[in-house]
Amino acid sequence: MLKFKPFIVLAAILFAVTLLIPTMLVLPFMEEKAGGKLGEELKNDAKDAAAVPSADSAVEVAVYRTALSKTEKLPLDEYLIGVVAAEMPAEFELEALKAQALSARTYYVKQMMSPNKVGVPAGAQLNDTTIHQVFKNKEELKKQWGVDYKWKIKKIAEAVKATDGQVLTFDGAPIDATFFSTSNGFTENSEEYWANAFPYLRSVESPWDLKSPKFRSETVMTVAAFESKLGVKLPNSATIGKVISRTAGNRVGKIDIGGKVLTGKEVREKLDLRSSDFSWVIKGQNVIITTEGFGHGVGMSQYGANGMATEGKTYKDIVTHYYKGVEISSADSLMTKVTARK
Repeated sequence: MLKFKPFIVLAAILFAVTLLIPTMLVLPFMEEKAGGKLGEELKNDAKDAAAVPSADSAVEVAVYRTALSKTEKLPLDEYLIGVVAAEMPAEFELEALKAQALSARTYYVKQMMSPNKVGVPAGAQLNDTTIHQVFKNKEELKKQWGVDYKWKIKKIAEAVKATDGQVLTFDGAPIDATFFSTSNGFTENSEEYWANAFPYLRSVESPWDLKSPKFRSETVMTVAAFESKLGVKLPNSATIGKVISRTAGNRVGKIDIGGKVLTGKEVREKLDLRSSDFSWVIKGQNVIITTEGFGHGVGMSQYGANGMATEGKTYKDIVTHYYKGVEISSADSLMTKVTARK
C-alpha cells in the first residue's frame, strides 16, 4: 500500500476545491439557462397578461350586413377595428386613429342606450352603412388592403386597445360623437345642420383641414339639371341666387335662387355636393360648383384630427377640441346596460 505524506494530500484537496468552487457557482445559472426556467416564467407572465380580457371584448355587437342581408355577431373590440378601418385611413397618425376609435365606441354605446333602433331588422343593433357607422370585417379588409393588411390591422388594433372601455360623456351621459371627413376651416353648430342643439357640438376652428386633399372640389352639371334638381328657374343673368345668411361655420345658411329660398343643407343634398359651403358660376350651358370641405361639418373633422396629431397633439387633445366640455369616462357602468357576452 502506498503512503501519502499529509502535506501532499492537503495540497491535492485544496487544488480540487479551487477547481470546483467556480463550477458550483456557475452551475445554478447554467441549469437555469439550460432549463429555461426564467424565460418560461416571463413567457407565462406575458401569456397571462394577454389572457386578461379587455372591457371591449366582453361586449357582443350584432351588426346587420346590408349587402349580405344577414346579421354578424362579434366582440366590440373587433367591431371597432372594422369601423375605424372603414372610416379613417390607416396611414393617419396613431393619435388620430385613437380619437376615431373613441368616437366610434361612444357612438355604439349611445346607440345601444337609445330606444329607437333605425335601419336594422330584429336582432341587430346597428348596420354597416353611414346610417350608423361603416364597418368591414377582417376578410373584407384583407381583400381591400392586400399586402398591407398586417401592418394596417395591427396599427388600428393598437388604437382601439389604447382607448379600451373609454367613452365621451357630457354630464355623465354618452354624447352623439358625430364626425366627418374635412371642414372648410370651421366645424358647425349641430342645429345649423340638424334639428337639435347640443352644447358639445359647437363650431370650432379647424385650420388643419386646409391641407386636406378633400378640402376643395368642383362639380359640373347642366343648367337644366341644376334647375330640375332644385326645382328652380334661373334668371337670364350671370348670377345664380343670393346668399341670405351664413352659419356659424361659414357655410351657406339660406340662399334665394330665382325667388325660391333653400337652406344650404337642402342645396347640398339635392345636388349631391360634398359640402354646404359652396359657390357657383354659369359657363355656357353648365353650372360649375365649387365646394370647400367634405361632409356635414358637425363634430370631429378626421383630417383636422390627423393634422393635430401630426403637430404632436394626443387623442385627448383632439376630442376635447372638437367636442366641447366633454369628459373621457369609463364605460363600465354604461356597458352594463348593453348586451354582454355570455
